[in-house]
Amino acid sequence: MKHIDIKEIISSDKFIGQSVTVCGWVRTSRNSKSVAFIELNDGTSLKNIQIVVEKGDGEYKEPRVGMSLKVTGKIVEGRNNTKEINAVPSDITVLGDCPTDYPLQKKGHTLEFMRSMPHLRSRSNTFNAVWRVRSVLAAALHEYFQKNNYVYVNTPLITGSDCEGAGEMFQVTTIGYNTEYKSEDEYYENDFFGRKAGLSVSGQLEGEMAATAMGKIYTFGPSFRAENSNTPKHLAEFWHIEPEVAFAELDDVIEIAEDMLKYVIRKLLDTCPDEINFFDAHFEKGLKARLEELISHEFGRVTYTEAIKLLQESGENFVYPVEWGCDLQTEHERYISEKVFKKAVFVTDYPKEIKSFYMKQNPDGKTVAAVDLLVPGVGEIIGGSEREADYDKLIAAMNERNMNLELYSDYLDLRKYGSVPHGGFGLGFERLIMYTTGMANIRDVILFPRTVGSIR
Repeated sequence: MKHIDIKEIISSDKFIGQSVTVCGWVRTSRNSKSVAFIELNDGTSLKNIQIVVEKGDGEYKEPRVGMSLKVTGKIVEGRNNTKEINAVPSDITVLGDCPTDYPLQKKGHTLEFMRSMPHLRSRSNTFNAVWRVRSVLAAALHEYFQKNNYVYVNTPLITGSDCEGAGEMFQVTTIGYNTEYKSEDEYYENDFFGRKAGLSVSGQLEGEMAATAMGKIYTFGPSFRAENSNTPKHLAEFWHIEPEVAFAELDDVIEIAEDMLKYVIRKLLDTCPDEINFFDAHFEKGLKARLEELISHEFGRVTYTEAIKLLQESGENFVYPVEWGCDLQTEHERYISEKVFKKAVFVTDYPKEIKSFYMKQNPDGKTVAAVDLLVPGVGEIIGGSEREADYDKLIAAMNERNMNLELYSDYLDLRKYGSVPHGGFGLGFERLIMYTTGMANIRDVILFPRTVGSIR
C-alpha cells in the first residue's frame, strides 16, 4: 500500500501542509473528550510521530498499544521542532488488531525478559535502535572495503577442515543417530559428503586462497562455534568480518585494522545521532564521548612480553595470575587499555603455544606475528596476524599440533605455488555492536541469539 516512511516525514520540512499516509504500530494512545493522541512507529526511525485525532462527531474507538494502523492526515509543525499529523477518525484504518495481553504494553521490561520474546522485542525503543546501528555498521564496513579495492567473497559455511584447529565445530550430517555402522569411518563414508563435515568457524583459510589471487578480499558472514560457553560475550552463531591481504606484513595488518575501525565508528556517529544519544542516556553514560575519544587518537602498540611485564608490575590483584605464556584475560586486556594506555592498543607477538597454527613464526622461535586490538571498556575486539608463508614452517607447526595434513592440502598448496607474505584479521560483528552501543550482553545485539541449550 502506498505510504511514506515516518523517518522521511520527521526529518524534513517539505511535507508540512501536505496530506500524507503513514503506517505503523501504536506505541501509546491517550484519549480525551474532543481530541486523542496516538504515538505511531513504523521501524524506520527511533522517534515516533504523533497523530492528533480531532474526534468531532465521528465515532472514535481508541486503538490499543500494539495495533497496526494506516493513517491519512495533514502534516503540521508540533512543539520543539517536531512534526505531527492531524487526522479525523475516518482517516484511521486498523490493519491488525492487538489483544490486551500484548506483552509490550508497559515500559521498564528487563532485557532478560525481552529475550524471551525475540519475535516482539524489536518493537521496543532499545531494539529498534540496536538493529538500526547494526544495519549502519554493516553498510559502513562494506563501504570501507569497497572504497579500498577489496573484493567481497563468500566463503563456504560447510567445511571439511577446522580453521582454528580446536575441534569446536558443529557436525553436519544427513544420517543422524544410527547404530548400524561398525566404525566412524564407515559412518562418514555413507554420509552426504562421504567424509566428516561441519559448520565453518571462520572463512579465513578460504579467504587466504582468494587473497592470493585477488590481492585484497574480505568476507562478511556467519560463523559457528560449538563452544560450551554461556558468557555475555559468546554465541554459537555470530557474524564475522575477515579481510585478507596479499603482499602484507604484520604492520600492514595493524594499519588496516585501525583505519577500518575509525572509519566505521565515524560513519555511525554521523549517521545515527539519535540512536547513540539514546544508548548514552539509557545504557552507558559517556558512550558518545568514549567513541569520539577512541577515533581521535592513534592507537597504542605494545608487545605481549612488554604487556606481561606491565601487568606484573601493576600492583593489581588480578583474579587470573599473570605469567609469560598465559592467555590474556579480559581483566588484563582492560587494564592495559584503560589504565596503562588509556586508549585503544594493539598487543603483538604472542607465544606461539597460545595462538593458531597458521600464524607466522618470529625469528625468536618462541612467538608469532599475532596481534589483538584491545579497547577500553571491552578488551579484545579484533584478532589477527601475518600468516605463515613458509611451507616447511607451516608443516612443522601443524605436526606439533598433530593435525591431519590431508584436510589442509589446498591450504598448504598456497605455500608451494607463488607464496607471498600475507595477513588479515577477524572482527566479531556482534562485539563491535556491543562496543558501539554499550549493550552488555551479546544476546541483545543479534535478532535471534543461538547459545548453549537455547534455540528459538
